[in-house]
Amino acid sequence: GGVDGMVHISELSWSRIKNPAEICKVGDTMDVYVISFDPEKHKISLGAKDHSVDPWQVFMNKYGVGDTAEVRIVKLMPFGAFAEVVPGVDGLIHISQIADRRIEKPEDVLSEGQTVEAKITAIDEEKQKISLSIRALLAPTADEEDAPVEE
Repeated sequence: GGVDGMVHISELSWSRIKNPAEICKVGDTMDVYVISFDPEKHKISLGAKDHSVDPWQVFMNKYGVGDTAEVRIVKLMPFGAFAEVVPGVDGLIHISQIADRRIEKPEDVLSEGQTVEAKITAIDEEKQKISLSIRALLAPTADEEDAPVEE
């Protein structure tokens, strides 16, 4: 007596989620839109993300290079960690920028879901990529290092 469609996990939220239960549960009513329809396979692909909001534009309106942001670690990789700056926009904290010492792997210092302060060190608007650094907030600035010690 009806038609079923599927909302892929990537279409549920601008944020990275691991399980649809983070967004909804069986029996919930949701506003969705049709992404595609295949009459031969009887498949309907649906979306739930608000496409009137561009997460990259939200990021660009709020942050610039040199700003500090509270970010959430969303994925650990051998070369660093991806962190969500605003929902739908992640930045990379290269392994060399995670701590003020050499570390073997990002999970030695960070864990997925953890919230940390990071400095925005670069923004590539064309590729929509962001470089982040925790280390930049840990290391003293050159001014502090050269400042005379008052007695």
